[in-house]
Amino acid sequence: MEGKIVYFDKPGADNTEDVLRIAKKRAKELGIKTIVVATTVGSTAVRATEIFKGMKVVAVTHSAGMKEPNSQEVTEENCKKIVKNGGVVFTATHLFSGVSSAWRKQFNTYLIGDIMANTLRMLGQGMKVTIEITVMVADAGLVRTDEDVIAIAGTGRGADYAVVLRPVNSNALFDLRIKEILCKPRF
Repeated sequence: MEGKIVYFDKPGADNTEDVLRIAKKRAKELGIKTIVVATTVGSTAVRATEIFKGMKVVAVTHSAGMKEPNSQEVTEENCKKIVKNGGVVFTATHLFSGVSSAWRKQFNTYLIGDIMANTLRMLGQGMKVTIEITVMVADAGLVRTDEDVIAIAGTGRGADYAVVLRPVNSNALFDLRIKEILCKPRF
């Protein structure tokens, strides 16, 4: 089998429309019905729910308090749009940070979640996030572990990564395999 990977000259939000277009085309070709998308303030997920109309779109937000205590970065307005468009908004502690973040801040040391995250970042921030969000939503029961999904994430704002993968639960993390890299920044 021969496939195609699209490489972007630079990372960032300018690639979002291309990522969504590439992902939609591949989802149709493979019969994939579920899209998992990382979103900070919600605009990428809103756009995804527009592009992937009729498909299941799970928007994964930052956990509450990530930026500052008692705050949520995704806007209420964008949450409403995502749901109105048929999407699901999911907020939870990030797989690779969670308690590790507290240890890192308190004791200036790194735990296994930090090490795993930093290792995955060798493939880029978006690649780490696609894996993380897919496992998170599998643990929440929002995606099946016997059906492929397309996961979309980015470097900072917007989207610049899309991959095809089979979700796993966190207790089976090392069984996860990226089946296809659809697009990513070339850096």
